[in-house]
Amino acid sequence: MTTSTPPDVIDVLTGIAPGSRLDELRRRRPVTREQAQAAYAALFEPSDDSAVSGESADERRLIAAFTTRLAGDDATAAFYRARAEQADPERAAIVVAEAAAAATEGPFGSYPEAGLQQENTDGARYRAADAVRAQLGDRLTAALEHAHLLVFRPREADRAALAALTDAGWSTDAVVTLSQLVSFLAFQQRVVIGLRTIEEEAA
Repeated sequence: MTTSTPPDVIDVLTGIAPGSRLDELRRRRPVTREQAQAAYAALFEPSDDSAVSGESADERRLIAAFTTRLAGDDATAAFYRARAEQADPERAAIVVAEAAAAATEGPFGSYPEAGLQQENTDGARYRAADAVRAQLGDRLTAALEHAHLLVFRPREADRAALAALTDAGWSTDAVVTLSQLVSFLAFQQRVVIGLRTIEEEAA
């Protein structure tokens, strides 16, 4: 019995057709292409969901919808929004609305090193309202607040920020996976934007 290979997500998000110019461009880096797809599969389509540090697949989809929408209302954000809506329509609507309202431009934050103080910048911080927290739960709310911090204030992902996650019920391993998830989504979104730009400039 044969199994079909799932479509490459970056190809789907970019609209890359087999044999196209962008397809040929991506095939020049086969290891990078394979690893990006493998990372997506490990985070969102694991063969054993318990292997992804305890958080549920639905939580990861909701966090992905929030994180990608922070960067803009683009194809990547639409892709993860659709999957979040399939998994949990009610909370997905709240998560996407929160992300749209919390979107800004960064990065911001403060350096602890004395020689870098001139680089300090301040900006928006996301803290969910009590009503939103009641609807999403402490665990998911803490993850969204941390995702916003990682996207816009990465230098402030300190011990206190991590403690807020563990206090909300995230295990140490799950916190690591959450950070990996946000990092992967940022990478994926930048790749898609870059490939779309190449295609538009060549048109």
